[in-house]
Amino acid sequence: MKRPYLFFGDYLWSKYSSRVLKLPINAGLTCPNRDGTLGYGGCIFCSQDGSASPASSACNDIAGQMEEAKKNFRRSDGDTRYIAYFQAYTNTHSPAEALKKMYDQALRDKDVIGLMIGTRPDCLPDEVLDLIGSYKKDDFELWIEIGMQTKHDRSLRFLNRMHGNGATRDAVIRASARGIPVCLHMILGIPGESWHDMMESAVEVSSLPAHGVKIHHLHVIRDTPLEAMYRQGKVPMMSMKEYASTACDFIERLRPDIMIHRLMGDRNESSLIAPLWGMHKGTVIKAIDDEFTGRGSSQGILYNGYWGDS
Repeated sequence: MKRPYLFFGDYLWSKYSSRVLKLPINAGLTCPNRDGTLGYGGCIFCSQDGSASPASSACNDIAGQMEEAKKNFRRSDGDTRYIAYFQAYTNTHSPAEALKKMYDQALRDKDVIGLMIGTRPDCLPDEVLDLIGSYKKDDFELWIEIGMQTKHDRSLRFLNRMHGNGATRDAVIRASARGIPVCLHMILGIPGESWHDMMESAVEVSSLPAHGVKIHHLHVIRDTPLEAMYRQGKVPMMSMKEYASTACDFIERLRPDIMIHRLMGDRNESSLIAPLWGMHKGTVIKAIDDEFTGRGSSQGILYNGYWGDS
């Protein structure tokens, strides 16, 4: 059955006629918001592994991490290909020559048909973008995943991001000029943001030359600054029903050509504090699909190329 949104997994299957899975890599890099370049402590939602999502343990052997991840994915039926996913912390926060060595090591694996690099918008100097652009070729999945989170600078300050939305716009435009596909990471449910604020972020995404988006609900991970705020009653959580409805509203305002890489963030029971419905990924995605079905709606149905009252 055709989905009501352009799903990245469907695109990969159609293009490669096989499973394509991401191999998460922790390259041992840090973040300018942790090492003192911009600040210390990181974003309020960020766990000690450097991500709002699970990541591999840091080690010098990138190939070893990839093989370990493959063991968790492997099954006997059918062919599987992989995208090397530099996930933890800021994977462009190093000189270009050092980054090239890491990326090249991951791409030596014969089963890898792509490279995805997670980073911040303020860590993409021209020489790094030139390096990443050099990997672009036919039948190769090259992506930069940029943590935009929201278009609103006041919310970015709340999250302790240490950059503004102007940095995101600049990074996406410069990456696009080099033909590098960009996936923007977005958070719904940031305290202080109204429904209208979140819809403005959707319109902002659609105004940029972005090719993909990851949509996450705000969730509280153990041992983060956000956990302390949540314990103090300062961080309200969306219900699953509210999130499903808001995610649909968001997607309805996205350009129809933007691929949806993810519909929610997920953590295991040992690290997730709230909301607990975040442990049930399949249930949440079904709620979003059911919401679209009930509305008779789909991605881009409210996209007008500009912000209006719809």
